[in-house]
Amino acid sequence: MKPVQLPAVFNVASHFVDRHMSEGRDTKVAFECGDDRVTYRQLFERVNEAGNAFRKLGVRDEERIALLLLDTPDFAYCFFGAIKIGGVAVPMNTMLSPAEYEYMLNDCRARVVVVSEALLSKIQEIPRENLRYMEKIVVSGPASGDDSLFQLLSGSSRELVARPTNKDDAAFWLYSSGSTGRPKGCVHLHHDMVVCAEYYAKAILNVTENDRFFSVAKLFFAYGLGNGLYFSLAVGGTSILWPGSPSPPNIYSVIERSKPTLFFSVPSNYSSLLAYQR
Repeated sequence: MKPVQLPAVFNVASHFVDRHMSEGRDTKVAFECGDDRVTYRQLFERVNEAGNAFRKLGVRDEERIALLLLDTPDFAYCFFGAIKIGGVAVPMNTMLSPAEYEYMLNDCRARVVVVSEALLSKIQEIPRENLRYMEKIVVSGPASGDDSLFQLLSGSSRELVARPTNKDDAAFWLYSSGSTGRPKGCVHLHHDMVVCAEYYAKAILNVTENDRFFSVAKLFFAYGLGNGLYFSLAVGGTSILWPGSPSPPNIYSVIERSKPTLFFSVPSNYSSLLAYQR
């Protein structure tokens, strides 16, 4: 297999999002989430709006943007919007305690955190004086007002030129589980997702644009981020997102409704699925 060759000036958001505009996928569905359908054109526009919104909030090159988001299209908009402006996305585990979020927010020094409304109370429980760097909370969900992600996107331009980052610049952090102490922020570079998609998703799984991806592992996990987000974008496929719990009834319901061609899970969940009786 030939090694992946990327130019020195490379922004991975252009590779996984912008590229689909020139390849004619405007109307192809990129994400399904319940009854919602997001085309590649809509993904492109929302990512640009998110990037412009982050710029208006003062995010500068290489600054971290914390994402405490459930598995919905908003995750993709904010993740790639942060990367496209030269920022660094930091997805956080949605099942932690306020004390753990306090540690992570101070460790990554994010001035902006985007949080799903269902998880907002976990951030609000942290005394504001304990968050040394955070300045702005943006809420994803039905919430309205100046802190609403919907309002920020609606008020931002759909045009955005990708920051001329280097292929070896930081694109996102993922925190480790903390099994050997405090969780560590593991730095991933702009070329990393491309390498993983080329050498695993394409070369081993043989994914194509006709595939429909569904991952039980959530997007804040490295496993879920590939399976549920950028593997499908690498080939122009469709990703099925599920923001709820991975209980057997929920998983079977999603599978029956959405009919994925690729299903990703972990041993404990496979065991639960096999043991489940309707």
